[in-house]
Amino acid sequence: QVQLVESGGGLVQPGGSLRLSCAASGDIVSINTMGWHRQAPGKQRELVAVISRGGSTNYADSVKGRFTISRDNAKNTVYLQMNSLKPEDTAVYYCNADSIRYYKGSAFYTGSDYWGQGTQVTVSS
Repeated sequence: QVQLVESGGGLVQPGGSLRLSCAASGDIVSINTMGWHRQAPGKQRELVAVISRGGSTNYADSVKGRFTISRDNAKNTVYLQMNSLKPEDTAVYYCNADSIRYYKGSAFYTGSDYWGQGTQVTVSS
C-alpha cells in the first residue's frame, strides 16, 4: 500500500524557519508531480508549491522568495524549506502526489491523487 507521511511541523516564532518532509512508502517505481498544500482554520485548502519529477517548480505568490520546494527521487521524498515565517503561514500542511506508479504482486499499477495526513505548522510569538 502506498502512503505519504509528513514530518517536521511544529511551533516557531515569526521570522523563524522550519523544514517539512514527506516520504512516500511502498513498492514505488516512480512519482510524478509532488506538492505541498495548506489549510488554515476556517479557510479552504490552498496550493503552496509544486515540483515536477524533473525538478520544475511553482509557488503561490504568498510564499515566493521565502519557501523552497525540493525532492529526492531516489528517496521518494519531497521537502519544503520555509524561511521568514509569518503568523499567516499557520496552517496544517499536506503533501500530495498526483500519480504514483508502484509494484504489487506481479504487476505494475498507477494510482492517482495521494495525500498525507498533514502536519501542523504554528507561527506565533
